[in-house]
Amino acid sequence: MISTNQFKSGMAIIVDGEIFQIVEYQHVKPGKGGAFVRTKLKNLRTYKTLDKTFRPDEKFTEAFIEEKKLQYLYNSQNTYHFMDQETYDEVSFDKDKLGAILGLLKDNMIVVAIYCKNEILEINLPMFIELEIKATEPGFKGDTAKNSFKPATLETGATIQVPLFVNENDKIKIDTRTCSYVERV
Repeated sequence: MISTNQFKSGMAIIVDGEIFQIVEYQHVKPGKGGAFVRTKLKNLRTYKTLDKTFRPDEKFTEAFIEEKKLQYLYNSQNTYHFMDQETYDEVSFDKDKLGAILGLLKDNMIVVAIYCKNEILEINLPMFIELEIKATEPGFKGDTAKNSFKPATLETGATIQVPLFVNENDKIKIDTRTCSYVERV
């Protein structure tokens, strides 16, 4: 059991039977009345955030979160299959829970799975990945305008905005947090 004065950003706790990660917290001591802790919590099952306040004497159970490296193998209908890099067990994950990373997931890619009590809560891609452009309008020599972009289809099927000078078959680096172009490789 932990109390509110032991809160840290990134820590996972169980509140009302749900697993939440502490995104932000602030100890507040108003001039009148008792102190309290204001928090922003992210539900690790639904990914929704909520603001909640707690009394300083409240106790919580800490949820132990584990990270494991998984290799993406294949998908069948609405299920995506991964292989645990340590035990070589096959693990499946529902398509709906993958969300935005779905368009950037490439065969044999290594991802990080967040586990709690042997349940996968979330799958995260590396911060930066390299993918090839499969289709885009051709760029022209000297087309180096800074804030001009065009759509490009990646080898995974996702479409992102890239600068005008990027061409088909170019490899580019993508920031997976924002799903945006970083640089040509």
